[in-house]
Amino acid sequence: MHPHLPDSGLIMDQNFITDHNKVLYEQLHTEYEFLGNKLAKDNIELDLLLKKVQQFSVALPSWGVGTGGTRFARFPGHGEPENIFDKVNDCNVIYQLTQATPGISLHIPWDIPEDVPALKEIVEQQGMYFDAVNSNTFQDQPNQKLSYKYGSLSHSNKATREQAIQHNIDVIKLGETLGSKAITVWVGDGSNFPGQQNFRDSFTWYLESMQQVYAALPNDWKMLIEHKMFEPAFYSTVIQDWGSSYLAATELGSKACCLVDLGHHAPNVNIEMIVSRLAQFNKLGGFHFNDSKYGDDDLDSGSIDPYQLFLIFNELVEIKNEDASFSPAYMLDQSHNVTDPIESLMLSAIELTRNYAKALLVDRKSLAGYQLENDVIMANQSLKIPFQTEVEALLAMARYKSGGAIDPLNCYRDSGYRNLVAQQRSSKPSTGSGIV
Repeated sequence: MHPHLPDSGLIMDQNFITDHNKVLYEQLHTEYEFLGNKLAKDNIELDLLLKKVQQFSVALPSWGVGTGGTRFARFPGHGEPENIFDKVNDCNVIYQLTQATPGISLHIPWDIPEDVPALKEIVEQQGMYFDAVNSNTFQDQPNQKLSYKYGSLSHSNKATREQAIQHNIDVIKLGETLGSKAITVWVGDGSNFPGQQNFRDSFTWYLESMQQVYAALPNDWKMLIEHKMFEPAFYSTVIQDWGSSYLAATELGSKACCLVDLGHHAPNVNIEMIVSRLAQFNKLGGFHFNDSKYGDDDLDSGSIDPYQLFLIFNELVEIKNEDASFSPAYMLDQSHNVTDPIESLMLSAIELTRNYAKALLVDRKSLAGYQLENDVIMANQSLKIPFQTEVEALLAMARYKSGGAIDPLNCYRDSGYRNLVAQQRSSKPSTGSGIV
């Protein structure tokens, strides 16, 4: 038995989840049958829908199970993880209860493991795997020779660029040992004042640096290029929008794709159209899901604008229907400043699954007909009606059939997991988390 893992390999007692479900199953069965009868009127077979929902998954950010912070302060949470093993265990609880989050995405060097084989063994015992690895050149690390204060992959100093290049290559090598198949590259490079930086030179240096990182990719890997409109650079950002991301991905090659973070856009930008455009030209590589009210807020997915989330999944389902090989990387990327991170991540994973399920309800043949006929009202209703359909019984049954909890939130709270780990963990948690 590994010292970080119970005998079963699972963190939460499966018998506890089973007993919690017994109280709720009869009501769930009734609601599931009611939904099935309702959807049958539209020739939708609920059991087929159930199988698709069971197959949906989104990766967890290792740093997301720690309390996040703002530019001004960070308020540590109760029973926070001390190390990467604690973070993996918290991720496993989320996976056990939701059955929708089998992947874990590491941020290096925030979560660089000292014992890679042991960490990989634990994750595999828990039935999970490592998703895309994330590099970090947007902040200086202890014992780092050169500073990224004025940029990293696009820095005017060649030695600084080479340092950032080597970090990304090291992250790829670590990802290989963990079984990952992609690296996400986001840089905070940019400028705060007009004249501070030559726009063309900085983009040229970025591309030259990324070409060296790209050359280190294994044949079966993807490079996910993440853009961000502002912050930490407030006047200009080297990869500031999906256009720059697309240009870079196109310049680098077929293994380079664009990653869409829902908070990295100007307010009211039509993100679902960006999704469609990038997919149309085979450059949509993945997502960092969260929600936003004013800027890069990194709020819980679907907490502000669930309809936008539905419209994004509407595009994704349509693309998948047309191209079975379409398989973007999905990951939650949130900053939990005032909530229990486990609760927020569970509810966010459920919210994504909910809007994916609703997108599956869209009658695409009818919608296409209304679009061709310019029937604006009926085309809009073709989306509004599925969005307004209550599918909670479908989601709960999918979790139940997969071995998860019918009611993950209350099952988690009733388990007392947070108080238990608070007694076991020190008062000095890992601080590898934040808004990225």
